[in-house]
Amino acid sequence: MSAPGLLVVDVAVADDDTALAFQQLLAERWATATAERTTRDAGEPGVRLRCYLDLRQPISPAAPDEALTPVSAAASP
Repeated sequence: MSAPGLLVVDVAVADDDTALAFQQLLAERWATATAERTTRDAGEPGVRLRCYLDLRQPISPAAPDEALTPVSAAASP
């Protein structure tokens, strides 16, 4: 992704329920473009899931302190 705070999350787990539960946990905290289903690689165990997060947009009341603050080009270290 081209902006700070935008993430691509790839998950590889044993089963659909675990992948979707993990995605749900993320979606409860931050703005998330969720996947509707998992994918399987032929001959490989487990499933994969990809979703997209925007850490700049917290969803839950517990998450506002976890939001990323914008970085200003004028800010100095």
